[in-house]
Amino acid sequence: MFNKIYDGVKNFMKDNLLFVILLSIIVIVNVVKLPYEVNMPGGIIDLGNRVKINGEEAEIEGTFNMAYVSVVQGSIPHILLGLVIPDWEVVPESDSTYENETIEDANKRSKLMLEQSKNYATVAAMDAAGVEYIVDNRINYVAYIDTKADTTLRVGDNIIECNGRKIVDVNEISKIVQEVSVGEKVDFVVIRDENEVKATSIVYEEKGKHYIGVSSISTFDIKSDVNVEITSRASESGPSGGLMMTLMVYNALTNQDLTHGKKVVGTGTISLDGTVGEIGGVKYKLMGAVKEKAEIFLVPEENYQEAIELKEKKGYNIDVVSVKTLQDAIDYLEGL
Repeated sequence: MFNKIYDGVKNFMKDNLLFVILLSIIVIVNVVKLPYEVNMPGGIIDLGNRVKINGEEAEIEGTFNMAYVSVVQGSIPHILLGLVIPDWEVVPESDSTYENETIEDANKRSKLMLEQSKNYATVAAMDAAGVEYIVDNRINYVAYIDTKADTTLRVGDNIIECNGRKIVDVNEISKIVQEVSVGEKVDFVVIRDENEVKATSIVYEEKGKHYIGVSSISTFDIKSDVNVEITSRASESGPSGGLMMTLMVYNALTNQDLTHGKKVVGTGTISLDGTVGEIGGVKYKLMGAVKEKAEIFLVPEENYQEAIELKEKKGYNIDVVSVKTLQDAIDYLEGL
């Protein structure tokens, strides 16, 4: 039986050698991934069903939308197309990571940044709307480990103790590190893969300050009479939707319609104090917004020049608006 199958396969390959070779080449070309990514115009995400206040979605005439960049991993066909299509760009995979960081760690950090962004959006919106709340159950995750670090901590570790002290605010770690001599170790207790484990970091000095080369991201619960829920998909990550999430929450909390029936798209990180921060890939986000026929594109002050130059070069019919703070965005929309 086996011999018959073997002979059949062998005869087929002999009679169809050219076909087999071509098929093999096609498979290899499409399956093999090179250490590059291809950035291209993205799309928008309507936040209408992503934000709920006390379980209810806000009713508005227009829409608030996050903008995103479309990114594909560097297969040979995509790379070749990226070299000839004007609106596509081939970039090294290392541009998405810090030095000596794996893609897995970068993706994990990006997921943590999304969760932090949701918290920051909720707090910034509540502050702007005058809603009372209490921050509780703060969790501090390791987000990045510098190449200078001598540590057994890992990205994603939940830090619960540092040198025997319970950690509530991540800033407490920096204070503890300043108390430890250079070359000495700092002891940690962390939650890793649902297990409590011990880790250490060695202190080093730069410009008169002590460091361990580890950065953290904090997430927390927000307790209030008003329950704010922001949902996201498993494939989504990063902090660049912070501004638009904040606007959607604020709009719902104040029972307004800041859209005035328009399709409002934007990008930018959000801080607890409502500051809007710079993002990457703004030209691809603007292209995506135009493709989706958006009327307004809100952009961080630092990204405005690139966005407005692209608008003028392409002749886009869209209002590009620079915002430095959440209040800037609110004031602009209220004035429509």
